[in-house]
Amino acid sequence: MQPPRADLAPPKDDEYTLAELTAYDGSDPSKPIYVAIKGTIFDVTPKKDVYGPGRSYHIFAGKDGSKGLGMSSLKEEDAVPDWSTLPENELKVLNDWHGFFAKRYNIVGRVVDLPDAVKDKS
Repeated sequence: MQPPRADLAPPKDDEYTLAELTAYDGSDPSKPIYVAIKGTIFDVTPKKDVYGPGRSYHIFAGKDGSKGLGMSSLKEEDAVPDWSTLPENELKVLNDWHGFFAKRYNIVGRVVDLPDAVKDKS
């Protein structure tokens, strides 16, 4: 496991809709790659070998796939932003992922149109 990065920029609070986030899925090499977890948007461009097109975790690029992260699932249908149905053990996994990302990737914004079921839980 990599140690936390000491060179992270101060978190940004730029607002993105889920639709706007899709433009940052790595398909346009001139744009960064973003992954959102519980509404927090992380710039994962330094790990395009993992999140870029055709890579193992590309399913989470350009979206908030919180439910899939909590479930440890790489299925497209699970990579959705509504994590409200996760049981306690999977919610812990999701929170662990959020903490992992927060120590390693710059926070560039937040999702402003999360599903109502999780809107105030991020």
